[in-house]
Amino acid sequence: MPGRLQDKAALITGAGSGIGLESSILFAQEGANVLLVDVNLPAAEKVQKLIADRFPNVKSAAFKADVGKEEDVKAAVDKAVELFGRLDVMFNNAGIMHPADDNALNTEEKIWDLTHTINVKGVWWGCKYAILAMRNNPVDEAKGLHTGGSIINTASFVAIMGAATPQLAYTASKGAVLAMTRELAMVHAREGIRFNSICPGPLKTPLLMDFLNTPEKRDRRLVHLPMGRFGEAVEVAKGALFLASDDSSYMTGTDFKVDGGLTSAYVTPIGEPALPPPSSLV
Repeated sequence: MPGRLQDKAALITGAGSGIGLESSILFAQEGANVLLVDVNLPAAEKVQKLIADRFPNVKSAAFKADVGKEEDVKAAVDKAVELFGRLDVMFNNAGIMHPADDNALNTEEKIWDLTHTINVKGVWWGCKYAILAMRNNPVDEAKGLHTGGSIINTASFVAIMGAATPQLAYTASKGAVLAMTRELAMVHAREGIRFNSICPGPLKTPLLMDFLNTPEKRDRRLVHLPMGRFGEAVEVAKGALFLASDDSSYMTGTDFKVDGGLTSAYVTPIGEPALPPPSSLV
């Protein structure tokens, strides 16, 4: 059977690690041609080799870009269209959580500006150039291809909930992503271009684990997780696949939470989790 993204073209930022890595593999597994964009080119190239080995019928390429630079984002979108002839899925996933990000008194302006340049402007530019590309997608009814597409922006549960363990620049940046995504969803709803935010809970990724670098920091958060564990990047990738595919054709403007029940919790259960987390696709 054809995959859920068969013959579609996808661009994923932050493709070299974490959610982006798992999503890149999963999208390719489901038949998409994928441009793997990362500021760390060797990491993206490693993912590209993995995809080429596993899925030889899928086109993939690695591309170096800093999403904090508009010209890099435009070049990435242009490269996807050049390689694949279209762009059906834009996953604006790249972001940073700076270790010097703290509260309003301690966070330096340079940390605030850097965080917002990457996490907000990078998403804005990704949306901007994806819209332009998706408007020009050629129609191929035989393959189920059409104009428009799906744009997915990585936000976070911290944009919905407050925390006394501050990372203020990051939190504010992800709140901006939610608001921007909703507005773009309304503006472009009748063009066949869907916009949805995906809101991961705390994940066992290098990004978060580097930030939670002491047992005290980790335990401070685990107590609030109803499922008793951090999420896995592959679990968010599966949510992104749903939003990327036509299975979510009547969804736009949503804050799609993949958070293990965190944002619905008051008192969490006790005891150990009954089920293990899913394995990585790597």
